[in-house]
Amino acid sequence: MDYKQKLNDLLLTTARQDASDLHIAVGRKPTLRIDGVLIGLQQENILTPEDTQGLVLAMLNEDQKQKFLKYGDVDFSYTFEDKARFRVNAFFQRGFMAAALRLIPAQIRTVEELRLPPIVHEFTKINQGFVLLVGPAGQGKSTSLAAMLDEINHKRTDHIITIEDPIEYLFVQDRSIVSQREIMTDSPSFHRSLRSLLRQDPDVVMIGEMRDPETMATAMTAAETGHLVFSTLHTNSAAQTIDRIIDSFPAEQQGQVMSQLAATLVGIVSQRLIPRIDGGRTPACEVMFTNSAIRNLIRERKVYQIDLVIETSLQEGMTSLNRSLAELIKRKEISLENGELYSLNPSELRILLERM
Repeated sequence: MDYKQKLNDLLLTTARQDASDLHIAVGRKPTLRIDGVLIGLQQENILTPEDTQGLVLAMLNEDQKQKFLKYGDVDFSYTFEDKARFRVNAFFQRGFMAAALRLIPAQIRTVEELRLPPIVHEFTKINQGFVLLVGPAGQGKSTSLAAMLDEINHKRTDHIITIEDPIEYLFVQDRSIVSQREIMTDSPSFHRSLRSLLRQDPDVVMIGEMRDPETMATAMTAAETGHLVFSTLHTNSAAQTIDRIIDSFPAEQQGQVMSQLAATLVGIVSQRLIPRIDGGRTPACEVMFTNSAIRNLIRERKVYQIDLVIETSLQEGMTSLNRSLAELIKRKEISLENGELYSLNPSELRILLERM
């Protein structure tokens, strides 16, 4: 079989079906994720070990192949005939090769097109500070982040530097200079690229993911020294995000981290993609802006009280996840069942709906 051609056929199908992901695994048909649901391609055969090996190796260059065989997994981006780009993780499972491919749309959508809260525009107007987009995997964090960075690209004359593993969205430079650095291609490691970051004269920095304390410390230092820093984290809420960052550091450093975080954090957007009643998915967002009350709670390590501040700061543009879900339910965009499924506190959501 010509595995390169087979791979191209599968990637074309993924793009045409508007799927978010393609999964290649032994013992299953190639499988798409469409609107959050996994759907096997019925016209395809069940994949054999030889098939998955052929399809995975067809995507890898020699360096990636060596890394894959040495470590058992590898992250990379794959461009298909200038038609579509994919973020790929190839890995071994039960001794067989497998891969998960995330489709990256060629066009970067705007905040409005993504149906994000209009208040998110405010994060693109700030000159200095630390902004985080959080939520579980596959909930649209990278897409929302790209929309915010591209808005800066079109409206401000800044130097934007992104550090990614791998590069996802490709920006077309407009008013800003956009330098995109890919780990293993443009720099051997996150830590090396972060160490040289401030010598590259950035105004805006995007770190693909907060992986460890060193990345977090660098992000806060960059925000402290006059830069606007964006990043993502796999956490469920603003309060949990702050706790996660503080807990990542040794006990003797946590006091300093709390002070630094209180001084630099501008806001957190926590996002979920909820199935719409009429098809597709729509975001529900918790939005937190750091005001004096939240700064004090961070310094005093009373993070558990942040949810209450968010709920009582509607006039400042903050919104809780439950309020966002309740508004979507009221507008009949999502079902009550899905709202409760994605809520972190379903009983509070029901009370909120009764009051609205």
